[in-house]
Amino acid sequence: MAFVSKVPFKATNIHHRCGKEDCRHIEAALDIGGDPIVLDNLYIPAGGDIPDPDQNVKFAHKLDFYREMAQWFADRKPGPRVRKGLRRIAVGDLNVAPLEHDVWSHKQLLKIVSHTPVEVDLFGRMQASLDWIDVPRRFVSSDEKLYSWWSYRNNDWRASNRGRRLDHILATPALSGAIKSHHIDADTRDWEKASDHVPVLATFEV
Repeated sequence: MAFVSKVPFKATNIHHRCGKEDCRHIEAALDIGGDPIVLDNLYIPAGGDIPDPDQNVKFAHKLDFYREMAQWFADRKPGPRVRKGLRRIAVGDLNVAPLEHDVWSHKQLLKIVSHTPVEVDLFGRMQASLDWIDVPRRFVSSDEKLYSWWSYRNNDWRASNRGRRLDHILATPALSGAIKSHHIDADTRDWEKASDHVPVLATFEV
């Protein structure tokens, strides 16, 4: 996790979540004059393999992380008369594929960590906390398949195309008009020693 910027940061913070100091949330404000743009870089826990918080502490931690983030964002929602603090972008490996066509098979993955109903519900609560815009889905209809991750277990990931959209870019409504484009660079999945995740990009004009 990192930020790289040509624009000076007005402030930076590392927020520890769920009582763990694992640096899964970095916050930075870009000093662009006027209302700054606040960036949230998140790496939400994958959650292990068993989708039961009573049997799997990693899954329980993931659910708690989402609950904490939903409340934390909600606490930062500006009031109706506030004119600053409205522009915010959240990015990162959020380890949930929330929509039916964010996975290769909605029916088969309902009991697989990353697409279970409880995870999808908590993702929705976090998204609702600041009325986040799902930036890639601004350009790709929700009834079209869209992925950012393909398992190493697939010998030919392109042929099987069993992907999931786990990496996200979210923006608050104040930035709606600034969203200009998005791109998922799937070709990087073919690189030597490639990550199972590929870059998810967006352009904002501010």
